[in-house]
Amino acid sequence: MLPKRYENVGCRPPAGPPPQLLLVGAPESVRAARAYVREFVAFHVPDTGERHVDDLQLVVSELVTNAVRYGTEPGDSVLVVLAVTDACVRVEVRDPVRRRPRFRAASQERDRGRGLIIVEALAECWGVADRPFGKAVWAEVAR
Repeated sequence: MLPKRYENVGCRPPAGPPPQLLLVGAPESVRAARAYVREFVAFHVPDTGERHVDDLQLVVSELVTNAVRYGTEPGDSVLVVLAVTDACVRVEVRDPVRRRPRFRAASQERDRGRGLIIVEALAECWGVADRPFGKAVWAEVAR
């Protein structure tokens, strides 16, 4: 119980999942990111349809997978940041490497290289922003 003088000063944490999730730069973080998106959207945008949630989970899966594979080394972390507006849900994934993602040519021999194609198909827009220590890859999925 808080002392009376601190009860109404607005220092309580906000309800629901926070807008950021720090993950270890490892493959198992992809599953955690998908679960986080589902929980965040269910709380902050409860009227969101199942298909929209599925699209958001796929986008975050692709962005986190790329961050883990190409943007981290052992011991590094990735940060998932979510924001909701009237028009969209923005998914941003930050990693410590400045190398930008790029499209790869289609190949029958390779089972990788389709992540950005999926992100581009599901998002209204996406991009990359340099950060002081790495980059942020973001996508905005219309609501």
